[in-house]
Amino acid sequence: MKVLVVRLSAFGDIIHCLPALDDLLTHPDVSEVHWLVDERYAFVSEIFPAQVHIHRVALKGDQPVRSAWQAISRLRALAFDVVIDLQGLIKSSVLARACGSPVYGIDRRQLREKLSALFTRPVPFHAQEKHVVQQYRHVAAAACGNNGAEPLSYKQPHIKPGTTRCYPHATLLSELGLIQKEYVVLHSAGGWATKQLPAETWLAIAGNLPKQAPTAVFSWGNDAEREQAQALATACSGFALPARLNMSALCTLLTGARAVVGADTGLLHLAAALDTPTITFWGPSASWRSAPIGDKHWHIESNPECGPCFQRTCNHFICMDRIQSDAIVKVLHEI
Repeated sequence: MKVLVVRLSAFGDIIHCLPALDDLLTHPDVSEVHWLVDERYAFVSEIFPAQVHIHRVALKGDQPVRSAWQAISRLRALAFDVVIDLQGLIKSSVLARACGSPVYGIDRRQLREKLSALFTRPVPFHAQEKHVVQQYRHVAAAACGNNGAEPLSYKQPHIKPGTTRCYPHATLLSELGLIQKEYVVLHSAGGWATKQLPAETWLAIAGNLPKQAPTAVFSWGNDAEREQAQALATACSGFALPARLNMSALCTLLTGARAVVGADTGLLHLAAALDTPTITFWGPSASWRSAPIGDKHWHIESNPECGPCFQRTCNHFICMDRIQSDAIVKVLHEI
């Protein structure tokens, strides 16, 4: 059986799909697995096993319609037996349906854009399947003919050793100009405005790191976040990444960290998939829905009365103000 997975974005969501991808790759009836990804997030596919065939579409480029049409033409020619839409948006379900094969999709009750269900066969989730990892696994299982009565378990996303190109840790630190070999990565980027931790909280964390890892390495994702990371690093004698890292170098940096601290973002989920200890703070999004689970992962909850709201903006921004630096520092000293 030849399978196409459609998950266009974003960074962390693609990480959450890894267990479903593993299920497909080990299924006895699946002979090929293909993946359609937005060109902006194609870098994430570098952590996929080598047997996964990657297809790109530039929906935010200069000619999105032309790019979509070209991608559809290529994919239709491959004659998939089944297509799995793990995005649940109109754009992803239309692309999936246009490939000309049966399309399995997310439970209509979970869809943000309800019309996308018109283009798929929505798979009802079990009440116990709260975590997105369970839900993605369920859709993949149903596409392979297994939509059983029992809920699927949570599986921690995991990146197998050797998946990315080897980048020696000492070489990376030397190229970055990072003298200290023991460090904690503080991912000050939030993705959403509602996930941004106040600068004073970051500085309080950076000023109280454990002696075993005294250096705060501030990571970032775009130019605005880079400026923020540099300002924080300057204020606390920390270290801001001087340039954007490729996926291989980023994996090396995260694997070598004592811990990674940040909001519900792709980099935090990547660190968890690399088996690096993580401390994640939560407010507008829900830990029960998307947090890494295991004895190496800690969750600091804001628990606002109005949350989790899953909103990118807010008139009040109370979530992150409730996150106390002491709670994060305490965990860092216990790791």
